[in-house]
Amino acid sequence: MFTKNNKRVSLRRYWISRYLLTLCIGLIVIAIISALWIRHNTLENRLDMMSIVARSMADRIVTTQEHGPSPDRNMPKFFEDRKAKVELESDPFTYIVDAEGKIISSDPRRGPMDQQLYPSILENDNTIQELAIKDKNFYAVKAPIEVDETIIGWVVMIESEQNLSRVNQEYTQLAIMIISLALLGWAAIYILSNRLSKPIKDVANAAILVAEGNYQIELPDQSKEKEVHELIHSFKEMTIKLEKLESLRTELLAGVTHELKTPVTSISGLLQAIKDDVVTGDEAKEFLTISLNETEKMKKMVEDLLAFNQFATNAVQVNKAMHSTHDIVEEAVYSWKVAQDNGSMQIELSLPEKPTQISIDPIRFQQIMTNLLNNATQAMLNQGQISITVTEQETEIMIDVTDTGNGIPENEQPFIFERFYRGKGKKYKVRGLGLGLSLSKMIAQALDGDLVLQKSSSDGTTFRIYLPKDNS
Repeated sequence: MFTKNNKRVSLRRYWISRYLLTLCIGLIVIAIISALWIRHNTLENRLDMMSIVARSMADRIVTTQEHGPSPDRNMPKFFEDRKAKVELESDPFTYIVDAEGKIISSDPRRGPMDQQLYPSILENDNTIQELAIKDKNFYAVKAPIEVDETIIGWVVMIESEQNLSRVNQEYTQLAIMIISLALLGWAAIYILSNRLSKPIKDVANAAILVAEGNYQIELPDQSKEKEVHELIHSFKEMTIKLEKLESLRTELLAGVTHELKTPVTSISGLLQAIKDDVVTGDEAKEFLTISLNETEKMKKMVEDLLAFNQFATNAVQVNKAMHSTHDIVEEAVYSWKVAQDNGSMQIELSLPEKPTQISIDPIRFQQIMTNLLNNATQAMLNQGQISITVTEQETEIMIDVTDTGNGIPENEQPFIFERFYRGKGKKYKVRGLGLGLSLSKMIAQALDGDLVLQKSSSDGTTFRIYLPKDNS
């Protein structure tokens, strides 16, 4: 089976290539628009200049030649003066015509006209006109020669559109500007892409180390970009948590192995003694009883593991129904007492005068209470008093379970709800997996409530269960 090999490119190369493509397209569009704009403005400006020159020539003809233009008079000096006084980049064809359009005089070049102007040029009211002569575009600019408000002739200047719009110098400047912008843009994106791609590449290399099991990574955290800083900071936090989880997994494996190995070893030794007739009679029965007790402990640990995994994957359904707060608390305490061998433990219940109906799963609630009562008993070394107090607020019910033990060390309190966590005082005295409190908290949250450590000191510990009231 063949799979498609998608070739990957570096982030820097990807950004630079895409940015340059976008930049080049943008600059080409700008260059085209700018060139058309320069061409249009140049054409307009030169036509305006031709209009000014034509009017100036017409005024001078009226001033110097009282009877108007005539072929017998000396006209070329007007063209020479025009060339001397006005510096046009193009040299338009200039004609001095009478009122009927007959050419009286022109510059040395004959130009596109012969002896007669096109009648449409003089008949059109527009001073500036566009013409098509011999398949080429020309512009004609005319100015009237007036004597006593009577038009006796015209000054007409004709030039091709190509010559009027020729702007080589401006195009060169535009090309230099566009190329400069392209080089500046390329330099900017190259510097920025290096600045952004380097920390991302560092994070990618660090991720490879983490995938190989090396959590001792070093990432520079001096970036001024908010997103890059958050990426590096989040990756570091993730690495620290992964390292803790790896350590916890190793500790869990060792802990579970130890906790399960101890009763298995004990049961194996006891049964082997009975098999080999090392013990007989009542002593053999006692060994069997101990073996059964160890089996129950193993069963309890396995059940805790299964229950925790089910709640962690949301695989356990919570079956809620309406129950009285008095009934569920009293039933949970009674069920726990029946299973206890030690009768010296005292439990004091404090309930409201009127019971409240709440939606709850009594079996799951009993699991929470059993874990809390077992922990309280272990904290007091099976001797002391446990107080259970139920109080109500507007939206929730609070159930406090208080013991008179030595309390939980302050440095351990933030971790007591962590899965598989066991404090030093409990690790070597009480066998277990450290899932009781974390499982109880998950059950409480599945009931839309919560379980928190209310307080703990040398005088005792109080855990509080929050349950929502049904205000419908």
